Amino acid sequence: MSIQLGDTAPNFTQQSTEGEIRFHDWLGDSWGVLFSHPKNFTPVCTTELGAAAKLKPEFDKRNVKILGLSVDPLENHEAWSKDIEETQGAKLNFPLLADADKKVSNLYGMIHPNASDTMTVRSVFIIGPDKKVKLTITYPASTGRNFDEVLRVIDSLQLTAKHKVATPVNWKDGQDCIIVPAVTDEEATTLFPKGFKKLKPYLRTTPQPNK
Repeated sequence: MSIQLGDTAPNFTQQSTEGEIRFHDWLGDSWGVLFSHPKNFTPVCTTELGAAAKLKPEFDKRNVKILGLSVDPLENHEAWSKDIEETQGAKLNFPLLADADKKVSNLYGMIHPNASDTMTVRSVFIIGPDKKVKLTITYPASTGRNFDEVLRVIDSLQLTAKHKVATPVNWKDGQDCIIVPAVTDEEATTLFPKGFKKLKPYLRTTPQPNK
């Protein structure tokens, strides 16, 4: 199954390290990050889960719930959690789905047979409070994710959901934004009281409006 941007994120019920997760109910009015791990007790995944646990306060600040997934039984998750805490210095502080039957993995197209027919690739799905998929990223099993980039994208998504702006290359929270082309100069004067620079008719920058 191929999930595209703007699709409703498939709902599911699955067991996790924090009990049964009914996905849409669990999300509630929050944003969500669902990210998969090829297998328990693998080195790259161990570093990723430790990094995500350390960054949980940053996700919390943004009203984002994070949910991991691995295609291993729940009892293996408990043992792996201890390894994560021991080696990464961070205790697992968010649920990790036990997707041993691969129900969620198949629902979200996380298994790519030409890469591996048993393990998930490193999928990332960012989902809005409207339960729509806002971003997908797929990494090979050999490459660890950059969670600073995941947070950067969330900042952009949350900003552009409320204001008629886009974010330029390498943008970070607090930097200038681009006014979307559909906004006229006259409208921009009202919408962006901090002013804007017109580099080209289609390229206008303005200070980040929610700062």
